[in-house]
Parts: sequence; C-alpha cells; structure tokens
Amino acid sequence: MSTGEVRPDEADRADKADTEGSDPIDTEGPDPVDTEGPDPVDTEDSDLSPFQEAESRWKRWRARIAAKPSLNLGYRIAVGVIGALVLAAGVLAIPYPGPGWLIVFAGLGILASEFEWAHRLLRFARTKYDAFMDWFSRQSLLVKGAGAVLTGLIVLATLWLLGTFGLVGTWVGLDYPWLESPL
Repeated sequence: MSTGEVRPDEADRADKADTEGSDPIDTEGPDPVDTEGPDPVDTEDSDLSPFQEAESRWKRWRARIAAKPSLNLGYRIAVGVIGALVLAAGVLAIPYPGPGWLIVFAGLGILASEFEWAHRLLRFARTKYDAFMDWFSRQSLLVKGAGAVLTGLIVLATLWLLGTFGLVGTWVGLDYPWLESPL
C-alpha cells in the first residue's frame, strides 16, 4: 500500500468520528480508543466481521486448551493423526480424476494448524503445484492429451487391481480370467 492511501478500517473510523462529532482518540477518558484496529481476541466490538468473530472464538478456545499441558498434548496428537489420515487419503487420490490435490492441501492445512513444519510444507507444496499447473496449461494439446491418457490408464489399472472388472463382468456374463484381479 502506498504512503498516501488510507486503509479501509482507518477510513471507517474517520467516518464514524466525523458523524459523532468527536475525535476517535479520547485522551481524557479512562480508556483511549485503539486506532490500529480491534483486538483480535475482543469480540465485544460490533465492527468485527463474522470471520473475525469466529477466529477470535477459535483463538480463545485454543488458548484454554494450550493452558493445560496434558489436554494440549492430546489435542496436538489428535490433530496430527487426523491431518495425517486426510493427507494420506489425498496422496492416494492424486492420480485419479477428482479432488486429490484439494484433499492433500486440506490434510496439510489441518497439520499446519498445529505444526510449523507442516505450514512450511504447505506453502512449498502450493508453490510447486501452482508452478506445475502453470507449466501444464502452457503445453501443447499433445502433452495435455498424454496427461489425460496417463490418468485414464492409472484409473483402469486401479479398477483392475481392485477386481472391479471381474465383478462387473460376471454381472453381464463375461467370465474371462484376465478380468480377475491378480491380488
């Protein structure tokens, strides 16, 4: 933001001060008004957006948990286990059509809510994913088609390994041994 611009929250406070006919900072009263914005933990201010209020409630709730070491440890273990399970499901879903990468980023986001290493990994993975998708979008139709064919082959191989073709084949009267899963 350049030096001459006014932040939106500063403009709102200035407008309120003009309409109320007083200076936004009252130095004579017991508590001066904070001109830098509302305290993120203070939800009594009606100027907070619903997102800010929810974030404030979350921070207070998390602070209460963090104050008790055994509860904090249990919470961090639960977040780690849930985040790792979501992350693993996302990694398994990457080669298939659908939200594989979204699930991976959700799992990393869950882990990043408690672990700094996961936050760094999330930032790194998002950067690399965006770079790859930018590169892929600039490629020729031949490369994009090869990506689609590779994805299709992965899906077919997975369905075959899971025995889907053998199962469906018996429904329609096709009982070929090569349709059965080798597993």
